[in-house]
Amino acid sequence: MLHTPGEHPVNVKIDAFPHILPKKLYERMFDHAGGEALNMKKRTAGIPMLWDLDERFRVMDLFGPEYRQILTIASPPLETLGEPSVTRELAKLANDEMAELCRRYPERFCGFSASLAMNDPEASVREAERAITQLGALGIQIFTNVLGHPLDEPRFQPLFDAMAELDRPIWCHPARAAGHPDYPSEDRSRYEMWWVFGWPYETALFMSRLIFSGVLDRNPNLRILTHHGGGMVPHFAGRIGPGLDQLGARTPDEDLAAVRRGMTKRPYEYYKMFYGDTALFGAEHALRCAIEFFGVEHMLFGSDSPFDPEKGPQFIRETIANIEALDLDAAERAAIYEGNARRVLGVASQ
Repeated sequence: MLHTPGEHPVNVKIDAFPHILPKKLYERMFDHAGGEALNMKKRTAGIPMLWDLDERFRVMDLFGPEYRQILTIASPPLETLGEPSVTRELAKLANDEMAELCRRYPERFCGFSASLAMNDPEASVREAERAITQLGALGIQIFTNVLGHPLDEPRFQPLFDAMAELDRPIWCHPARAAGHPDYPSEDRSRYEMWWVFGWPYETALFMSRLIFSGVLDRNPNLRILTHHGGGMVPHFAGRIGPGLDQLGARTPDEDLAAVRRGMTKRPYEYYKMFYGDTALFGAEHALRCAIEFFGVEHMLFGSDSPFDPEKGPQFIRETIANIEALDLDAAERAAIYEGNARRVLGVASQ
């Protein structure tokens, strides 16, 4: 087992945001896909830990029996892979497979987040309810947009209402592809900026639209875990604090007075209602910033494995090293590694 110098002993480390493509899903999900989705097929083909259980277990064993995972389906979003008739079946297959993996390997996988076909909003509610009530899913995973549409459109409100009623958490993964240009004069993003900066922006935009559209006021008990430590949000706390206290002052032709009156707290305080994970690719200063913004009680251990240069172990190893290097006491460290996953995500004690 790998040990980080100076590592503090912790009984369990629950990775709340690694990724998987169960084998049957992987073999079928790209059958009807084209365009940007096929680019993801090329990438995932070179990351065997996504679909090869033996390789996944080999990597997990490097971190000892205390390292466990909550399963979440990797990009691309299922709704990008075909018409609703196709994506509904892919969601069902994904959730059935993850449930089976959790049943077969409870010592490895302590739960899963259900995938949905968001291009069929009504079906997404039904599948969320089926996965949670019949398969034992901890919650659901959604992406920051649905085929370019924001999640605050009224057609998605029933899903948020259902999750509030079920009292289950939502995992949110960023989504933007190379076809989203960086400048209006171009037709594609260049140099992978759609991912490097586009994904953190997507996460911040998703959070903002839920705040200003009133989704969080209508469902104040929603628990939403944002990937990569809340994207841009913690690093721009000044802009969303004093900056957004002046909401509407910068755009004279947009009257935001009604929005301001409908908010029960400062915009800054709404952003702190979200949760973040530790998947920041080994950037200790960025992790410190996220923890300072959200607070220890709103941060969960998550790695983004296996999308690292080593195809699995690097992000796990470096994320653990970052957590160990921070000035946290034993209780705070245990909360990030394990306690918050049990409290926020409903992971059962064994």
